[in-house]
Amino acid sequence: MFNYVGPAKPLEEVTSRTLDQGRFYKIDDTWMPSVTTVVSHQSKAGILAWQNRVGFTKAEEIRRSSAWRGTQYHNLVECYLKNELEKIEKSKGLPTYLFRAARETLDRISNIHAIEAPLFSRNLCIAGRVDCIAEFDNELAIIDFKTTKTLKKEEYLEKYFVQEAAYAYMYYEMTGVEVDKLVTLSVAEDGTMQVVQKYDKIPYINLLIDWIKEYHEDIKNA
Repeated sequence: MFNYVGPAKPLEEVTSRTLDQGRFYKIDDTWMPSVTTVVSHQSKAGILAWQNRVGFTKAEEIRRSSAWRGTQYHNLVECYLKNELEKIEKSKGLPTYLFRAARETLDRISNIHAIEAPLFSRNLCIAGRVDCIAEFDNELAIIDFKTTKTLKKEEYLEKYFVQEAAYAYMYYEMTGVEVDKLVTLSVAEDGTMQVVQKYDKIPYINLLIDWIKEYHEDIKNA
């Protein structure tokens, strides 16, 4: 059984909307871009080149398959962390296989502060929804759950670290609690797991600030 301790301060629910430009959250009277929208903006050129290479139809097929796999897996992980085991027992298919492959690693999580919780920063003017804030190996962490066809080398995971650093920044701004580390838990379709932990958040927060500036400049000049 997982222990849920809750956040240091209540995390208020926020209104969101999805547009062609990405997802936005309404904080006070301002619509703030999501962390995912800002981070994905950095990959826009690469994604377009990949789409041109494989073709639009194939690219859409891959995107839909990846989104389905990730959503279903996230749902199972969320049920597990909330001790809703009866929902997991009824599940089948690839997401269930991935969950079973990840279960031993998930058991390293304890003292959960938040699951799928809204976060925002008035300082950075961004918002988002974090997968999990909890202790991992007894250290408080931002935990991100990823699925992938094959595991990627760590040097290709930079955007994940930036996104997690953003959540760490927002959680600190909202609660005054600083997490110890960033944790990326990836599971591939063959069942192999990858655990990457980052303790130095500053380089990724600095990169995030640069990416936010670039995002707003590009939107303004579009």
